[in-house]
Amino acid sequence: MLTDEDAYSVLRSRDGRFDGRFFVAVVTTGIFCRPSCPAALPKRENVRFYPSSAAALEAGFRACKRCRPDTAPGSPEWNVRADVVGRAMRLIADGLVDREGVAGLASRLGYSERQLHRQLTADLGAGPQALARAQRAATARTLLETTDLPASEIAFAAGFSSIRQFNDTVRKVYGTTPTALRGAPSARRPPGALRLRLTYRPPLDLPALFSYLAARAIPGLEDATAHCYRRSLTLPHGLGLVTLRPAGSYVSCELHLEDLKDLAAAVRRCRHLLDLDADPRDIADHLTRDPLLAAVVARAPGRRVPGHVDAAEMAIRAILNEETPTGRSRLIHLVRTYGMRLPHPPFHAAGVTHAFPRMEALASSGVPAPVAALARALTAGALHLGPEADRDQVERELLTLPGLDAEAVARIRMRAFGDPDVFLPSDPAVQEGLHRLGLTAGDAHRWRPWRSYAMQHLSALTYTP
Repeated sequence: MLTDEDAYSVLRSRDGRFDGRFFVAVVTTGIFCRPSCPAALPKRENVRFYPSSAAALEAGFRACKRCRPDTAPGSPEWNVRADVVGRAMRLIADGLVDREGVAGLASRLGYSERQLHRQLTADLGAGPQALARAQRAATARTLLETTDLPASEIAFAAGFSSIRQFNDTVRKVYGTTPTALRGAPSARRPPGALRLRLTYRPPLDLPALFSYLAARAIPGLEDATAHCYRRSLTLPHGLGLVTLRPAGSYVSCELHLEDLKDLAAAVRRCRHLLDLDADPRDIADHLTRDPLLAAVVARAPGRRVPGHVDAAEMAIRAILNEETPTGRSRLIHLVRTYGMRLPHPPFHAAGVTHAFPRMEALASSGVPAPVAALARALTAGALHLGPEADRDQVERELLTLPGLDAEAVARIRMRAFGDPDVFLPSDPAVQEGLHRLGLTAGDAHRWRPWRSYAMQHLSALTYTP
């Protein structure tokens, strides 16, 4: 944990690694910023530090128009933390409070509303409603800037319950009106498309990420190359189509959504897919303490752990073993036979024609027995794989199902739930990487809690002459 004096040193250095970890408010201007904001350095006595943008907003500060703290990468803390606060943050980012309210959030986590509010306030300086309100404001800004929709439609799509609440929140957060925030109309906005910039902490090895996804892409569901990834999404309110591309200092994200209320959920899933909230330098600092791994890490800075957009889909891919040609053939058959065909363009894009089958469609006798067993457990509510799930509990429950061994469940933990400390000693690419470095699986304990990232570096050695 940073002290206030440490945080001020970070502010003085403009270190972008800390964007999203904490926020800097200046009492003389009433504005809060990222630590990397290029504005003039305020005096120490005029600065206040907050653990979340919501906490700064609750204290009466407005978001800086220059550094846009509402678009900072998410805190990398949630990549490690699997406690109730970490799980609550993932659910809030997925838009659950807008769909089910604070009561629904508390119920998903198994806590009372009072207990949950107390824990979030202690850690983040704001309760669940304030955290959700800050997210609604950021969603509204995105829609104002990337669409020509009327402000009234944007208000409800962003999750606000009334136009008045929407206007008041925008004024409080940004110090201006929705009309002024939107600016001049743009003739370049394609109908139905949302174009966003997904920020991250550099460095980021996007070609490696896209190549990993391309090697496992299921035709009809995904279309991927080393420079572009496109796939369908099944979201809380409807279907979506996303296209992700490298774009300099950010990832270009083009979204088509059946319902704009799904914007927050779609963005969270895309960020998780590409592991955009990680801090690669912190991870590299730890892994390079091992002299045998240091050179490998230095050769590929910014390597991330590929995530997934849907935990249930990832579990089925693990059951059928997407790592093998046979498994991929079974998945292709599953998508073509039971998947939902996407509606007309823009959802039906080149190479992407289907959404992944719903669990209700797979809970039948026509699919492989292990897949049907998982689907039945999910539809019956006996198993939960949402952002609220506890990794350890999910692992225990998955291991009771047919077709899932320890390695398959570990892959699910790593990709679906973002566990940074998974190690798969039986993976052929990992074994080859260990062999090249003269290491054994027993040496992996030195890389905790970042063994998932160490595996990515070891696997890369297999493809390096």
